[in-house]
Amino acid sequence: MRDCMGLHPETWLKVTEIGLYCEPGNFYIDPSGPVDRAVITHGHSDHARAGHRTVLSTAETAAIMAVRYGNDFAGTTQISTYGVPVQIAEVRVTLLPAGHILGSAQVLLEYDGSRVVISGDYKRRPDRTCIAFDPVPCDVFITEATFGLPVFRHPPDHLEISRLLQSRELFPDRCHLIGVYALGKCQRVMTLLRSAGYDRPIYLHGALLALTKLYAARGIELGPFSVLAGLTAEQLKGEIVLCPPSALADRWSRRLPEPVSAAASGWMRVRARARQKGAELPLVISDHADWDELLQTVEDVNAPEVWITHGREDGLLHALAKSGRRARALSLIGREEEEEDS
Repeated sequence: MRDCMGLHPETWLKVTEIGLYCEPGNFYIDPSGPVDRAVITHGHSDHARAGHRTVLSTAETAAIMAVRYGNDFAGTTQISTYGVPVQIAEVRVTLLPAGHILGSAQVLLEYDGSRVVISGDYKRRPDRTCIAFDPVPCDVFITEATFGLPVFRHPPDHLEISRLLQSRELFPDRCHLIGVYALGKCQRVMTLLRSAGYDRPIYLHGALLALTKLYAARGIELGPFSVLAGLTAEQLKGEIVLCPPSALADRWSRRLPEPVSAAASGWMRVRARARQKGAELPLVISDHADWDELLQTVEDVNAPEVWITHGREDGLLHALAKSGRRARALSLIGREEEEEDS
């Protein structure tokens, strides 16, 4: 395992009320409020907020923020390419693929002989909507732990999609209504359906359209899709419809032909969560690393020290201590448990 060669990162990487602050670079990573300079890992709202004076991100994340917040979401935007270092004051900053959603990035900080990697949110499963996670050796690895308990071992994605398609065959006169987060999960479920050979149009709630169009414009092959406008219940029999999770029990869904209610999330492993969502067909499809993948990632980056930003911290802290690694929980404010992006 590596050991820090220079100043320990605790001396220059600080936890503040609005997030993780890099002192020698004078910037924040995914701050929860407006700052002069922010490095943004990805476009989900608990990481990417509007109002910063300067934002450094991938081009895809900047495009997502523009869709969600308007073109004036920041004073200025600095676009960084994966693997290409950017010097910010005394710190060399490199964005690396995180495999979470389109444009998602880890942040490699190099300063005074030390290497720190901030994972942002990430997963290790293949995903046609984004570039795969790239493990990079470091002295300190700062990781999420959304599913940081041994109970969370996600099944293969293709098996969950097979369950959906089998249900569709079993109930040909009903439509299947799937609750998906608008950014990332919606488009991933679409590509998983296409990989399984489903070539019918996929119908979308209007709230999912703008970001889905952005994915398509960025070259992600999603196949035919459209909103429901003008379609009758008879025309939607046997079809697959995607909507925000909040719309599963909304009046909007009453126009659909006896829908089979489904939800796609890593939390669908927990029966109580599935019941809470009203999911007749819970689909365990996650955009985060599961328990085994979290532990494997720590091994892959070979970091002697691990900091945990948010999630199920206690289980991961215990496992890392048993492996001989130093570990601490940061408990960053503003990292809400957003079930829909899980």
